[in-house]
Amino acid sequence: MEFERPLDELEDKLASLKHLDVSEQPDLAAEIAGLEAEIARLHETLYAELTPWERVQIARHPERPKTDDYLQALFTDVVEVHGDRLFGDDESVFAGFATLQGRKVAVLGHRKGKNTTENVRRNFGSPHPEGFRKAERLMHLADRFGMPIVSFLDTAGAYPGLDDEDRGQALAIADCLAALSSVRVPVVVVGIGEGGSGGALAIGFGDRLIMLENAYYSVISPEMCATILHKDARRASETSACLQLTADDLVRLGLADAVVAEPRGGAHRDPEMVFDGVRTALSAALESLSAVDRATLPDTRYERLRRIGEVAGG
Repeated sequence: MEFERPLDELEDKLASLKHLDVSEQPDLAAEIAGLEAEIARLHETLYAELTPWERVQIARHPERPKTDDYLQALFTDVVEVHGDRLFGDDESVFAGFATLQGRKVAVLGHRKGKNTTENVRRNFGSPHPEGFRKAERLMHLADRFGMPIVSFLDTAGAYPGLDDEDRGQALAIADCLAALSSVRVPVVVVGIGEGGSGGALAIGFGDRLIMLENAYYSVISPEMCATILHKDARRASETSACLQLTADDLVRLGLADAVVAEPRGGAHRDPEMVFDGVRTALSAALESLSAVDRATLPDTRYERLRRIGEVAGG
């Protein structure tokens, strides 16, 4: 990432020095020790107070754990559902059933790839209308069978192509919102990376919202906001600070319920630590919701949404 370049340069230099024979160069050990101390100091400095724009960059890191990684780490008995029964199957959205610590659940998630080929096939995690219709299919099935819904957010937004608009992109998103509003099963959402606009919201609201420390959730991407406000996408770092899109912002505003800590530098530095944190947060959220009467869930979800943006006092 851009802000990590000084650190990367030092780590590359350290790696090259460690391949040399210390016994043949008496000053080498001291140089290595000095570099290690400088790297440790820089780690403290870089990650002590991350800006919103730096957190956005971490959320987009190509090595960050994806929905498929969480499926493999947290769930068993995973059975995927394919197709929207109208047009085709969109690989940018996962939909299926699984078991989480003995609890049967329905799982949704945006899907990014781990290489260029996968990313092209999955449209870089930006869903087409058929992806949203597949998600809506799963929502109704979960409601019918009484299974809680777990949803993983990681998208820059819905794909805005002309063909997608022809196939009903806006309507597909609206239908997902209507379905999530009315299902009588618990809905727990986990922000694992990007959370952009309606593409995230379509599968991204419910009864609990859990955010990873460096994930973000916003009405618009920083670049698009900068383009609209300033006619210059290069001012994205400025708009990031205005959008209040970080996990801490969302908790403060009453939108998110919990934050899962990440290792210094991002979830890709220690995925197992993050998987453990998400597993614990998910289990706690589902357990707390298990005692809620299914018939009242849509009403309490509605009240939760109505409280967003509420102004106290006069």
